[in-house]
Amino acid sequence: QVQLVESGGGLVQAGGSLTLSCAHSGSIASINLMGWYRQGPGKQRDLVATITSGGRINYTYSVKGRFTISRDNAKNTVYLQMSSLKPEDTAVYYCNAVATRGPYEVSYWGQGTQVTVSS
Repeated sequence: QVQLVESGGGLVQAGGSLTLSCAHSGSIASINLMGWYRQGPGKQRDLVATITSGGRINYTYSVKGRFTISRDNAKNTVYLQMSSLKPEDTAVYYCNAVATRGPYEVSYWGQGTQVTVSS
């Protein structure tokens, strides 16, 4: 099992910055991929950024150049640094981990943290 706990959400004005954290515990060695997703009001949950165990990073186009995903293996934490925030970035942000369980890959989710960007 993998447990994920997000923190760092809040209310910020457009143009501001926030950093989200995702502390992970449990069967950490089995994690192959970690990422951040977001779900805006009335919208589906969409990918924001991912980072593999090998350090390969991927961003959705709308956040490139504004968001940075990183990890601190010593602290078992993944971060999402968000800058130049826009009202359309308002969403609940979820941390995700994909871990190997025998022949399967299992996806784990945190509880989510609200990010609200005011105009």
